[in-house]
Amino acid sequence: MNGYGRGFSALPPVVKNLIIINILMLVIAWTAQSVLGYDLTSVLGLYFPRSEMFRPFQILTHMFMHAGIWHLFFNMFALYMFGGILENVWGPKRFFIYYMVCGLGAALVHETVIAIQYARVMNAISPDQLQLVLADGASVLSEGKQYADATMKNLQMILNVPTVGASGAVFGILLAFGVLFPNTQLMLLFPPIPIKAKYFVIGYGAIELWMAVTQPGSNIAHAAHLGGMLFGYILIRYWRKTSKTLY
Repeated sequence: MNGYGRGFSALPPVVKNLIIINILMLVIAWTAQSVLGYDLTSVLGLYFPRSEMFRPFQILTHMFMHAGIWHLFFNMFALYMFGGILENVWGPKRFFIYYMVCGLGAALVHETVIAIQYARVMNAISPDQLQLVLADGASVLSEGKQYADATMKNLQMILNVPTVGASGAVFGILLAFGVLFPNTQLMLLFPPIPIKAKYFVIGYGAIELWMAVTQPGSNIAHAAHLGGMLFGYILIRYWRKTSKTLY
C-alpha cells in the first residue's frame, strides 16, 4: 500500500487503465451524443436478451459505460480507493480476473432477475397489449413517456432500458477488501464515524438485498450489486482452497 500519497500516478496498472478506459468511454459517449446525435449507450449498454436491441458483446461493453458523471465518479472512486490495494496484494493478473468475474457475474444475476420479472409480465399481459408494446414501446419511451398500465410499463422498461456501469465489479472489490482486510477501519462520510471493513461490507450487502427485494422496478440494479459480491465471494473461496498463498 506504499506510495498512494503520490496519487493517481502511483496506482497499479490494471486499476489505472480501468479508470482511464471508463472515463474515456463517458467522454466518447457524450461527444457522440452532442456532436453526432448518436446514442452510444443504446449500442453498448446491456439489454435483456429478449429485446431486439440486445447484442452479445453488450455483456462485456456495458461494464465500461456509465449513466453520467456522478455514476462514474462513485464507481471510479471506490475502484481507486480499494482496487489498488487489492491489485498490489494479488498482482495484476489475478486482480483483473477477479474484476471481470465480478462484473460478468453481476450481469448474469441481474439478467436472471429480469428474466423472472419478464416471465411474470408475459403471464399477465394481453396479446393486444403485448403487440402495442413491441411495436411502439421504444419510440414512446424515447419521447420520455411511459404506459399508464403497470404491466405494459414493466415490459416497456424491460425491453428498452439498458443496464450500464461497473457497479457489479466494484461491489465485488468492496467484498474482497472486507474479506482480506476485515478489521481495517474505514471512515464513513454519512455519518462521519469509523467502522471496520467487515461490518461495512455486511451492512452494504444487507441494504442492497433489502432494496433488491423491496424495489424490484428501481432504475438501480441492486441485484447486479449483490451478484458482484456473490461471485467475488465464491472466487475468493475457490482461490483459498486451491492456492498455496494466504489469499
